Amino acid sequence: MDLPANAFKAALARRELQIGLWSSLCSPIVAEIIGQSGFDWILIDTEHSPNEAADVLVQLQALKGGTGTPIVRPAWNDPVLLKRLLDIGAQAVLVPFVQNAEEAAKAVAACRYPPAGVRGITASGRGSHYGRVPDYLKRADGEICVLVQVETGEALRELEAIASVDGVDGVFIGPADLSASLGHIGNPWHPEVQAAIEDAVKRLIAIGKPAGILTPSEADARRYIEWGFRFVAVGSDLGLLTRHADALAKAFTR
Repeated sequence: MDLPANAFKAALARRELQIGLWSSLCSPIVAEIIGQSGFDWILIDTEHSPNEAADVLVQLQALKGGTGTPIVRPAWNDPVLLKRLLDIGAQAVLVPFVQNAEEAAKAVAACRYPPAGVRGITASGRGSHYGRVPDYLKRADGEICVLVQVETGEALRELEAIASVDGVDGVFIGPADLSASLGHIGNPWHPEVQAAIEDAVKRLIAIGKPAGILTPSEADARRYIEWGFRFVAVGSDLGLLTRHADALAKAFTR
């Protein structure tokens, strides 16, 4: 049995646009449904969703037959959390709240086996098909995609240093926390926030690092793509369910 190739990481390296969907509903059934919808990637969130490792595992299993590469966001930049996600088969992670190059390097190290990093070793995890992948320990690093999330004014000042850390495959700009950091909480559409986002993607393009973002707005998503963002989440399972449930109820009730 061979090590699965990371299609998302390969496409990102080629600077191909990758369209994704955020998943917060903690359900393998939901994961299976949206995984077959045609998205390039599906983000399983554990930072702002009640997902634990066992929940993520069954969602990864449900996504296996779909089109979208699973990306998992740990609750924090923690080597223990990252190790557990990688052991159950995650090949792409989005590490939240990275403030500087040191923290970015910590995230990368947690996803690399020694001597390149500090990832703990198991020979029988799901990531290695329970020990069936030959030389998994020597080959796993090459297929793991490390994305880091920049979401404060302080982090933006360190953007080039963060993005240039060896092993960082892409930088995700978090508009919600960024808007709060810039004094416009709840308003990521404020001109100052949007100007900061546009400046960030220009700076990332200048150093050749793919940029990502999330928005529930189609108009915003298309603008961000025009600006040069290469991995864009265009909505969430939670948002889709809420909006369509509300619209259906409104159509039949007063």
